[in-house]
Amino acid sequence: MVLVIDIGNTNAVLGVFSGPKLVTSWRLTTDRNKTGDELGILVMDLFRYSKVTNRDIKGIIISSVVPTLMDALEFMCKKYFGIEPMVVGPGIKTGMNIRVDNPKEVGADRIVNAIAAYEAYSGPLVIIDFGTATTFCAVSAQGEYLGGCISTGIKISTEALFQYAAKLPRIELVKPDHVIGKNTVESMQAGIVYGYIGQVDYIVRRMKKELNAPNAKVIATGGLAELIAKDSETVDIIDKNLTLEGLRIIYERNQER
Repeated sequence: MVLVIDIGNTNAVLGVFSGPKLVTSWRLTTDRNKTGDELGILVMDLFRYSKVTNRDIKGIIISSVVPTLMDALEFMCKKYFGIEPMVVGPGIKTGMNIRVDNPKEVGADRIVNAIAAYEAYSGPLVIIDFGTATTFCAVSAQGEYLGGCISTGIKISTEALFQYAAKLPRIELVKPDHVIGKNTVESMQAGIVYGYIGQVDYIVRRMKKELNAPNAKVIATGGLAELIAKDSETVDIIDKNLTLEGLRIIYERNQER
């Protein structure tokens, strides 16, 4: 079995694969202050409830956009699993040509998502990851990563309204039935959610135009994908396990070296 770990700014997602099958997965809050032992105890507890043991794990791969957690993660892998983890970054075989000005600047999670999406759906593709930031990535018909754009995540936008508008409350992030809100909370929810849906559809249409690929598939992933993508006119598929699948694929490609 292989343990795959994706560390985002807001959430950490872990999964265990037996071959191509995802046996179990978990979504946790990212805590930058966790020590390696605290992470190890947490993972052991998760395993205990899923009938997986550390002895079942033969390999570990990590993708992280939080550099300050890497030392603790690597310590946890070595102490609790006796495994030197594979870390997605320079020197790792991905099988994807990254056609941007500086490939080292591209977040590991974006490349991982692109690899999984191309493997599952072929290209051309637009991949949207709804996380702390919302990222839009373009992949050519030949499987080349072409770049994309990054926008403020929906939770950050919601929190900014509360923080900087004195009379606006902190709200629950849900989609109201109408755009015309009858009170302040409904009005905020409508503006944030429907405004975000409009942003997504506009950016996707522009990307398809620049790709010269009107029929490009649009794949959504991330913790908030369902909230936004269900009402989008451009999203074709919601794939909540996209990042985990990408990590598994990269791990397997590097075993072939």
